[in-house]
This record gives sequence, C-alpha cells and structure tokens, in this order.
Amino acid sequence: MRKLTGAVFQSLDGIMQAPGGPEEDPTGGFGLGGWSFDFWDGSLEEPFSKVIDADYDLLLGKRTYDIFAGYWPYNQDIPIGAKFQRINKYVLTHSDDPLGWEHSHRLSGDTAEAVAQLKDSEGRDLLIQGSSTLYPRLLSAGLIDRLVLMTFPLLLGHGKSIFDGTQQPGRMKLTDHSVSDAGVVFATYEPAGAVPIGSFETKEPSQAELQRREKMDAGTW
Repeated sequence: MRKLTGAVFQSLDGIMQAPGGPEEDPTGGFGLGGWSFDFWDGSLEEPFSKVIDADYDLLLGKRTYDIFAGYWPYNQDIPIGAKFQRINKYVLTHSDDPLGWEHSHRLSGDTAEAVAQLKDSEGRDLLIQGSSTLYPRLLSAGLIDRLVLMTFPLLLGHGKSIFDGTQQPGRMKLTDHSVSDAGVVFATYEPAGAVPIGSFETKEPSQAELQRREKMDAGTW
C-alpha cells in the first residue's frame, strides 16, 4: 500500500494559506500572502529536503493544482519544478475542467474513498502539498500516514487551515523534529490510536466542585 504524507507550512495559529507569495491565494480577503519568505534560510534545507526530495507522486486539491500548474511547468530550471513535471499529479476535483499539466490524473467522487483506492494501487508513495480542504476528511478516515508540520513563528489571524473542527479525535506520535535558525519548527507525526484520557485528581471532589458540576449539567455555568 502507498503511504500518504501531508506536508504543511503553517503559522503558530494554524493558518496555511498562501505561504509563497501575495498573489498565490488571496481568497477570503487574505492579504498576507508570502509570509514564509523572510524565514527561509540554509538551516531549512536539510529538514525540508527529507520531505521534498523523497520519492512520491503528488495528491492535490483542484485549487492547489491550478496554482502549481501555472508556475512549475514554467520553472523547469528549479529542481523541484523538474521533479513535479515528471511525476504523477492526482487531483481531487468535482470540476470537468481539463487537467492540462503533463501526468495529471483526475480523482472524483467521495474524497476518502478515492484516496483509499489510490493508496491501494501500485505506485510511489503520495505527498499532499497545500490543499487544505483534503485534510479533515482524510485525517478522520485514518488515511494520512504521516503529518509534517512546518510551523513558522508568526500569527496570521485568519485564513485556511488543515483543521476545520470536523476531524475525528486521535493521538499523534512525534517521530522527528528540528528547529531552524529563524525559529521554524519541523515536527513529524504519525497516528497513534485513540486520545488517552486521565485525571490529576487525587482526592474526592470538594463540595464546591460538585456544585460546579451541577451547574454544568444544568447549563448555568
């Protein structure tokens, strides 16, 4: 089975929209595109290369595909551009628009079902770039094998995120991490079962605590 990795550039408050430039994705009134540029230095190269230099095909949402298709085929002098040109691009879309970029393949229907079938097929492992709308459904379905969060030290306030409140709860295990000179935190996680529940209580609850719980039950707290 193919393994699926989601690699996410995000702010401290979880916003991943338009890290690359002002014109990348201003939808929803987002005006801070290009926020990752000032943090990019040589210390980012090694941890990022673990992701981008691996052997994979791309799994993309349609909007990210459109962004990539408008840029990378025209920047073949950049190694990533040459790589993206030759590998397969699997695109989850409900649109009938043609996919003109070489080696592009349409995936339609239910997101989780389509990705599960793709993972069961022969081929390279899969990497999600951008494509925020894919994450909640794929995380809930247990289809993401590895989540690489590259968290930049800034707050963006609003914008697209991989989390929308619909994803299923679950525990994640940290399997790799590093911090760049500019404070970008690379953290790699893998699913690790259900959320463990415990308590720091060592005594029976006080009367004040019991009254608080009564208020919670009554909806007056």
